[in-house]
Amino acid sequence: MKILMVLTSHDKLGNTGAKTGFWLEEFAAPYYVFKDAGAEITLASPRGGQPPLDPKSDDPASQTEATRRFKEDPAARADLAGTRRLAEVSAGDFDAVFYPGGHGPLWDLAEDASSIALIETMLAAGKPVAAVCHAPGVLRHPKTADGSPVVRGKAVTGFANSEEQAVGLTEVVPFLVEDMLRDNGARYSKAANWQAHVVTDGLLITGQNPASSEPAARALLAKLT
Repeated sequence: MKILMVLTSHDKLGNTGAKTGFWLEEFAAPYYVFKDAGAEITLASPRGGQPPLDPKSDDPASQTEATRRFKEDPAARADLAGTRRLAEVSAGDFDAVFYPGGHGPLWDLAEDASSIALIETMLAAGKPVAAVCHAPGVLRHPKTADGSPVVRGKAVTGFANSEEQAVGLTEVVPFLVEDMLRDNGARYSKAANWQAHVVTDGLLITGQNPASSEPAARALLAKLT
């Protein structure tokens, strides 16, 4: 199994002056699900190199078994520090793609031409695409062969409006994941705030929030095994 994980390169939380990036748990938990299953993992980001970490995801309260394992794993940290440039990877080299969240993807990956093309190519080739928390924002622009949104008519989830409100960033983010998915014709569902919720519909696998990252990764593995 060859799995591509695509992380954000964006580190500015709108005009707040605060930093953002990827959410550590949403990277670390899937990374080890894939690694422990024997998958070959490639990491990529729009700019390549070290992706920015959302500092809040590094708070003691946000740590999990997977994040602690990552911090004690020099090989994994080196892997993350050397992500490939997204424009230089080919969909044909991978069996699946997984997008960790954090607020960063709303600014760069959601609008990134290479990411949009990657998702369209993977789905057209019958390969699964998974995204968790804010990362379902990457499904904003990809289209099917007939020009309709890839999420139209699909059962999906992603960071809920109520969760964005709870973290106080409703007016900061460029768009709300839940609203975007609904506007694109998806059949959106959610669990209570911060509870794990993963939806699989065909080749699309989406998770609602950080708690959904490991089960979303396991759902992706189930598609490949």
